[in-house]
Amino acid sequence: MTDNSWDSYAEGWDSNSDVITYSERAFRSLTETLDCKCARILDFGSGTGLLTERLSPLASSIVALDPSEKMLAVLDAKQLGNVTTIQSSLTRELVDESRQLQEGFDLIVASSALAFVPDYRDTIRLLAKLLNRNGRLVQWDWLKEDSGEDTGFTREGIAAAFRDAGLSHIQVTVPFSIGTGENQMDVVMGTGTNQ
Repeated sequence: MTDNSWDSYAEGWDSNSDVITYSERAFRSLTETLDCKCARILDFGSGTGLLTERLSPLASSIVALDPSEKMLAVLDAKQLGNVTTIQSSLTRELVDESRQLQEGFDLIVASSALAFVPDYRDTIRLLAKLLNRNGRLVQWDWLKEDSGEDTGFTREGIAAAFRDAGLSHIQVTVPFSIGTGENQMDVVMGTGTNQ
């Protein structure tokens, strides 16, 4: 999807029940796994900030990075005092130029965002470089069982990308599913630590 096509979803995004459920369950799976209190957090592909909103009361500060101007406008309107937004894709140039990113993060979250980047492995490497020592990267996306499927990530694909980026203590789980009956889709969660 192009950045402009995400803009067209911004207005109704926060009222989409599936999107709300996804962010609630991602937040729950995160807080059951990690202590987010007082963390400096990067929400990569934050969109309108449904996950950012839930993390804000716990975090010391959050940088919300998203290429969609209209998605970030919805997040900015929520007036979360410890949240700063950056409207951009993640590039090496942005990392080199942005003081906010260079300060490093204790936690980076990417909720249903990494399937839309042009180069998944390169993006994981860039994100890993933004982690402080012992900082954690957490990714949620749709699970696919084999590499032939169109949407999502295999467990092995996430683990390999995290290893390639130099992360350790890698765990890949399926913490929740969305949908009902045969329309149910599993969500995969990958976590890795910068040592």
